[in-house]
Amino acid sequence: MTITPGLRERKKLRTKTAIQKEAMRLFLAKGFEETTIEDIAEAVDISPSTFFNYFPSKEDVVFQDELDPLIIKVFSHLTPEQETMIKQRTQLFMSTPELRGAMLSQFADLVDQITELLAAHVGKNASDFAVRNIAGAVLGVLLASMLVLTRDPKADMMKIADSALEHLEAGLPLEWKK
Repeated sequence: MTITPGLRERKKLRTKTAIQKEAMRLFLAKGFEETTIEDIAEAVDISPSTFFNYFPSKEDVVFQDELDPLIIKVFSHLTPEQETMIKQRTQLFMSTPELRGAMLSQFADLVDQITELLAAHVGKNASDFAVRNIAGAVLGVLLASMLVLTRDPKADMMKIADSALEHLEAGLPLEWKK
């Protein structure tokens, strides 16, 4: 049985999505630092206080999205629009010092998510030191992939991520060639 979200939940999701879409448009057009919460609220036709009902800060508009909890499972099934949005977000937070710093605090949560998925997959406890190390390594190679996207916006995100994970699986040899 599929449970369909109610009207209120759908409206909240539409508003959150609109805030993110307009914020990204403004960040890319004006720059992250130059875009205010008031600018974003005006673009979406909401009050600044309503903005804070959805996001605790301007940085969170870039970091939060509906894909976060599922990103590891569905990364290879992204639509072209979702992939473009992820590329734009990646370029924005990798090229904006304020966002890059905030991104570091997000990594602890990502390591936890990767650890939980990996532990379940290999039948180990999420507190297992080796599982946590591998989760950190996965995040590390994916971060390196994100830096490639910052330098080459036309790069194929999926190929880069796949190549990075294959290199990790090979033991990260310096002579590795794909």
